[in-house]
Amino acid sequence: MAGRVRHPIDIRSLERWLNKTVPEIETPLEVHQFGFGQSNPTYQLTTPSGDRYVLRKKPPGKLVSKTAHKVEREYRIIAALSTTDVPVPRAYCLCEDDSVIGTPFYIMEFLDGRIFEDPVIPNVLPDHRRAIWADAVRTLAKLHRIDPKTVGLESFGRHDGFYNRQIATWKQICGAQAAVEDVDTKEEVGQLPFFDELMTFFSDERAQPADKGTLIHGDFKIDNLVFHKTEPRVIGILEYDPLLLPHPAAAAPCRRHANKCCRTSWEMSTIGHPLSDLANLLTPYYTAFLDPARSVHLHPGFLPRATRGLPSREDLTELYFAVLEPESREEDRAVVETRRRELQWAQAFSIFRLAAICQGIAARLARRQASSEQAKRHGDARTLFAEFAWELAQSSKGAEAQSKL
Repeated sequence: MAGRVRHPIDIRSLERWLNKTVPEIETPLEVHQFGFGQSNPTYQLTTPSGDRYVLRKKPPGKLVSKTAHKVEREYRIIAALSTTDVPVPRAYCLCEDDSVIGTPFYIMEFLDGRIFEDPVIPNVLPDHRRAIWADAVRTLAKLHRIDPKTVGLESFGRHDGFYNRQIATWKQICGAQAAVEDVDTKEEVGQLPFFDELMTFFSDERAQPADKGTLIHGDFKIDNLVFHKTEPRVIGILEYDPLLLPHPAAAAPCRRHANKCCRTSWEMSTIGHPLSDLANLLTPYYTAFLDPARSVHLHPGFLPRATRGLPSREDLTELYFAVLEPESREEDRAVVETRRRELQWAQAFSIFRLAAICQGIAARLARRQASSEQAKRHGDARTLFAEFAWELAQSSKGAEAQSKL
């Protein structure tokens, strides 16, 4: 729920600017702020007639990162996608004049729908669950089949070498994280299991998926989608900031959903490899087999036949490619095998990235920048995820060898 404004803005100045620039947004405005902290302060604007809008702005003060807080970039992709069949909120305006409320901001439509934080989608009928997952996959394929040039986003990112850049970035990050010493014991966090083997495997361009560059979301998954209140269809894509969720004692679950559906952020979007998004979406199907005692956020409901109406990973993959490449022939065995091998590679990298993120949490724990039991469980999970990434990598190598027979 939106509540007290913690980062004050000049409401009267905003109203004067809106009256001149976007007169369809009525004033005076009632202003509340979402969440308990996020990279870009986000506000709910309510007009006298009850219409709601969302304002996102850069935070005040000197920014540490030159690449974060790019509200102009968020606005750019939302506005560009509004001309496509990808469901996004309407973008009303972008203001880059600091004199209005102190920093650049943009205003977009408020999306009022459902958020499913549990990807198993509990408490719905099996057919509804199946349809929800199917529309999530269709939405992703629609995003990936857009030619960036046709919507003015040809300069949104590099069109090639996505995975090689990711490998180089995460290799450097993992090295730095591994060297972090515990403030008390002076013991290093240590490198991930099979790190060198994974780097060798991922860096082998012969094993990598064919290089592609499409618009990608960067964190596409079920709980980053807003669904219609009653229908099993996506009405908007968002980016989940866990800091936006209120403390469990502060609100009921339905309020957490309302809190998330208010804002739609694309901070991690770029031009990259489409399989990175697909692998991220399908991760629960892979991690369901892992030991829940050694990790967090695992979903046993994704085990085969555990949840009625939950589509199989194979069915979702087939649907994705049917929407993405409707002209391709499903019965072409070589095409199907190549897709399976490439997705297995992408999934291995996605799980490795999870391990690296958990290693980063372990480094924060070592520096006493985090201390909760949940943070400790995340940090400890790095070993399990790294081991599983290596298992998937070996499986991918086996699939490649089999496809050459």
